[in-house]
Amino acid sequence: MIDMRKLISAINMTLDGFCDHTAITPDDEIHQHYAELITGADAILYGRITYELMQFWQPLVKNPSGEKSMDDFAVAMDKIPKIVFSHTLHNVDWESARIAKQDLKEEVSELKQQAGKDILVGSRSLIMQLMKLNLIDEFQLCVHPVIAGAGLPLFENINDRTIIKLIKTKTFKGGAVIHYYEPKKE
Repeated sequence: MIDMRKLISAINMTLDGFCDHTAITPDDEIHQHYAELITGADAILYGRITYELMQFWQPLVKNPSGEKSMDDFAVAMDKIPKIVFSHTLHNVDWESARIAKQDLKEEVSELKQQAGKDILVGSRSLIMQLMKLNLIDEFQLCVHPVIAGAGLPLFENINDRTIIKLIKTKTFKGGAVIHYYEPKKE
């Protein structure tokens, strides 16, 4: 019997719970952390919007910025297989990306049963959908010391009570803290 791969929700957010990449300022240490996380996984799942935002990193592979942590992150992002869930996007131009062939539940359930390393999900909309399907095995919420005041809340339209257990934390010099949680199995 194969051990099922974990589906890990990894996302940056503000102290007041908003997912807004323009409200936070990731430093070298955070870029390095996420480059290592991505390198240690077999795939990352995105919705269309997040996938298009992440394409920012694509040109940095051929034309590095000169900032080592950003360039290393760009290389890791370029290499990891990306599975994009979208009803409007029909093709992708990133060599390591593909459009999901099945619906979210089927695709993720199938991926989790395959041998290999963990699977990441870094898209707010997918995290909410996967929570409702009880398919997330670990949450890695990187909370930045910023109060945005408005934006897209991570846990929007979640109607069921979900109890999660804190496993550990990781604090960065810049004040961001990753909270690692597992959903409690009831």
